[in-house]
Amino acid sequence: MKRLVNYFLQGLIVLAPMAVTLYVCVRIFRSIDAWLGIPIPGAGFLLTILLITVAGFLASNLITRSLVATVERVMNRLPFVRLLYSATKDLLNAFVGEKRRFDKPVLVALSPGASAKVLGFATQESMGRFGLNEEMAVYVPQSYGLAGNLIVVPKAQVTPVRAESSEVMAFIVSGGVARVTG
Repeated sequence: MKRLVNYFLQGLIVLAPMAVTLYVCVRIFRSIDAWLGIPIPGAGFLLTILLITVAGFLASNLITRSLVATVERVMNRLPFVRLLYSATKDLLNAFVGEKRRFDKPVLVALSPGASAKVLGFATQESMGRFGLNEEMAVYVPQSYGLAGNLIVVPKAQVTPVRAESSEVMAFIVSGGVARVTG
């Protein structure tokens, strides 16, 4: 009986991530198809990927770069739109843009000499503009979520981590269960 239960649990470990991933992908495909009114399953998703790629090409093209800059200036002048637009743009740039911000993994002692520490990413080496010359900003992502916390800590409590940023992020987001090479 114990062997049968172990087989069931092993099957659950294999199938559950696949099922959840498949379910989420199908929901995304169907939602995009419904938004665009396209009856062919997955065509809306492919069209969206194509549109995003073309927009990226146009944004990097010298001719259309000024048009993109004009649109950004307009977005940055509208009060609520500016907040939403700049926050979204900064977040995306932090992860995938040319100016990646989560490229300095660090280990932070929660208090001086503490044995409890958190993994995060140094985002500002100096907080001098706020009058905090001995502090730095560290972003600490949350496990299994898209949120995180920005903490300001004394530089003396921060230790750089020798690892790839992507591995550290995967480790944090997975709740510490992702395998780290090295």
